[in-house]
Order: sequence, then structure tokens, then C-alpha cells
Amino acid sequence: MGVSRFPVDKATRKEEVAGIRAKFPSKIPVIVERYQKEKYLPPLDKTKFLVPQELTMTQFLTIIRSRMVLTATEAFYLLVNNKSLASMSVTMAEIYRDYKDEDGFVYMTYASQEMFGGSLLMDSSKLQQSFGQGSCKHLLLTSS
Repeated sequence: MGVSRFPVDKATRKEEVAGIRAKFPSKIPVIVERYQKEKYLPPLDKTKFLVPQELTMTQFLTIIRSRMVLTATEAFYLLVNNKSLASMSVTMAEIYRDYKDEDGFVYMTYASQEMFGGSLLMDSSKLQQSFGQGSCKHLLLTSS
């Protein structure tokens, strides 16, 4: 279940999503928030996004990166439901199918590497064990 700072009850959020999906059936309602303990990344100017369903995670990350005005050397993680790193090749429709909250929104949290605690200097075999063989190259989200 998604956790949001929005003080609206679940029934109200469900109604909001129903209205959005009726009016924009090809758009995915996403809420992107900064990790509570984040110290380095700037806050976004908005947290609610209506995203085309055919957009890939890579394209969505580019949008978020540009809204934060990050340099090419600044990296961040975007977690779905505060726990999952999605593949960069999946579409937002797939994200919605697999991760939408019961209220209808997809909740994402962005953070610098600090949120994971400890060192990220992990060898590739440990990364592959943790995230799967093909995922390692997608973990650090930079604009290279």
C-alpha cells in the first residue's frame, strides 16, 4: 500500500482516480514524493503526475530528473511502493498493472543512495543476487 503525505482519505483518492481514468483513460495517475529523510535531492515542484501509459520508466525518469534540475553526475533511485526498483524498459501501463495501490494511484519515492544506509560499494555478484541478472545496469539512475 502506498504512503502519501496527502491528508485525504482513501475513498476520496479512489474517487479522484476514477474521475481521472474516466476523463483520461490512457493516462496513469502517479504520485512521486521525496523520501522523508532525503538530504541531498531537491523537492519536486509537484507530486502528482498524469503519465501516458506507453511511456517507459526511462522516459519517466528523464521527466523527473529534469523537474529536479539535476546535473549529469547526480544520481537518484526511484522506488515503486517504497520497495521496488522497476526495470527501465517497462511501460507505465505495466507499472500500473503491477504496482497500483488500492486507491488507484501508483506511489513512487525518490531518494539519493543515502536512503539505503551503509555503503553501496557492492560487487556485481551481490547486486545480481539481490536484483536479478539483467537489473544491475539499471540501479543507478544517471543521465549518461
